[in-house]
Amino acid sequence: MLVVTRKPDESLIISDDIEITVLEVTKDKVKIGVKAPKEVKVIRSELKHARQTNEQSAHISENALAQLLKSHKQEE
Repeated sequence: MLVVTRKPDESLIISDDIEITVLEVTKDKVKIGVKAPKEVKVIRSELKHARQTNEQSAHISENALAQLLKSHKQEE
């Protein structure tokens, strides 16, 4: 991980077309701005983790589904 110290209104450039700017620093927060092409997806990490968790929770293996259907048929 690259660690960079920046002050408000200072930026860093990633890959020629992504710019990260420090907008404001308070006691417990840092506000940043991201300039990137529209085709670059920028999301907060906690949203990515939540999405992955939801996808894993929603995924049912074929075996589990077959067993569920089998048990349901036996109950009928």
